[in-house]
Amino acid sequence: MAKVGYIGLGIMGSAIARNLMKAGHELIVHNRSQAIVRQLVSEGATAASSPKEAASQVDFVFTNLPDTPDVELVVLGENGIIEGAHAGLVYIDNSTIKPESARMLYEQLKDRGIQALDAPVSGGDVGARNGTLTIMVGGDEDAFKQAEPLFSAMGKAWVLVGEAGAGQIAKACNQIIVGAQMAALAEALITAQKAGVDPMRMVEAIKGGAAQMWTLDVKPPRLFAGNRNPGFKAYMQHKDLGIIMDTARTYGIPLPVTAVIMQLYTAMLEQGNRELDNSALISVYESLTGIHLDEPLRE
Repeated sequence: MAKVGYIGLGIMGSAIARNLMKAGHELIVHNRSQAIVRQLVSEGATAASSPKEAASQVDFVFTNLPDTPDVELVVLGENGIIEGAHAGLVYIDNSTIKPESARMLYEQLKDRGIQALDAPVSGGDVGARNGTLTIMVGGDEDAFKQAEPLFSAMGKAWVLVGEAGAGQIAKACNQIIVGAQMAALAEALITAQKAGVDPMRMVEAIKGGAAQMWTLDVKPPRLFAGNRNPGFKAYMQHKDLGIIMDTARTYGIPLPVTAVIMQLYTAMLEQGNRELDNSALISVYESLTGIHLDEPLRE
């Protein structure tokens, strides 16, 4: 079993860290908020005071952080992972960041003898808890093969997409589809509700047909129960859409549908709903139509 560092213990990171421990790996953790660190220590992990300290003691070190600047600071900043560099260390980033940043980190760490993989994940909080994530990886095949036993503790599928940055490109493509699914789900639920049809029965009717998707299986039961807690926070979905649009500009790719969906998430954030689940995008449609999913059907 490996010695593993995990930095960034939010909804996704803490669940992944627990699954690595359950698989028998020795875990060293670091996080800005200490409450989750104390909880994981009580479950068998060891705390590190900095990314440098974590990296210096392990064979693999992960990050799972909100945005590109956070990752760059933790890796390259004062007391960062790069300062804990040692022969044989493999760095794995589960965050969703700009592809060009992933490539830059790969080169910077390569110069210090550290192998780096960009390895963003998909599957939400449910997949993180259940160890059924999909992992999209960019980097060298040697590092990928070394990391496979760890990926097997985290997910149900892991694919080496290509060279450094390719994992982040795959995640951008994933998030194009996720954003479109959330908008389509909101429009379908609002259409049924506004037209006087029970949205719950509508979902039951269509989810076995051509519209079947993970989003339709997982999100409606939460929404019908009045649960709009994250999952995957709306502001993170908005951030990912921003990365997609930046990438589209870099490569000259027209993405008109994604641009509209980003505007919808911008409106959601402006409503003050940034911390809600990304499926709570329906709140924007509720504002536009004047009805709420939880309201009784009109006579």
